[in-house]
Amino acid sequence: MSTKLNLASKPFSNHALPWAVTGLVVFVSLIALFLIARWTGQARTQADVTQVDINALNQQEQGLKAQAQEVKNSLTSEQLQTLAAAHVLVDRKRFSWSRLFADLESALPGDVRVTRISVRDVAASGDHTLAELDLTAVTKTPSTITDMIADMERAGIFQAELRSQNLQKGRGEIGTEYELYVRYRPRAGVADTKSVDLASTKDLDGGSTGGSK
Repeated sequence: MSTKLNLASKPFSNHALPWAVTGLVVFVSLIALFLIARWTGQARTQADVTQVDINALNQQEQGLKAQAQEVKNSLTSEQLQTLAAAHVLVDRKRFSWSRLFADLESALPGDVRVTRISVRDVAASGDHTLAELDLTAVTKTPSTITDMIADMERAGIFQAELRSQNLQKGRGEIGTEYELYVRYRPRAGVADTKSVDLASTKDLDGGSTGGSK
């Protein structure tokens, strides 16, 4: 004997399951909201602490600037000139001629001869020393100079600009003389202790520095 179930008159229903699912969803949502609120509060607290630190640093910076300005205002014009000269001397003593010659030796082609180097200016930028040079070089092939300038640019130590060129006629030499403006930036971390005072060796004339590559 078979039993027939009429779902239309006696539908199946489980009232506990929807309530259990709803309760679980509400519980998970409350936990998520709690965690989000907690993380948001921590982020705001950290942001407030950071802002307080920034404000304190800004106040210290403004105070130091004010103190520096007061000291500057208290100095006479002669003292200001002396201070500027002292900074220049410090920057110059950081300049190393032997380091410059070593860098030039590695940058110049073998058929290029340097006849004159003159330092225009030396300045310190952090741990770096920056120098502006006037460099005169002689070579027989014009393309050698253009290739040398390109190689210097790629290396990043020298940045050279061609200013003028003069044919070496009547001087007992063969080739062309090129005058270059060079910006020199030695790489940091390879300091040379054998520095030479720039004031005593600012110009080198008649030298014959040549590179080997």
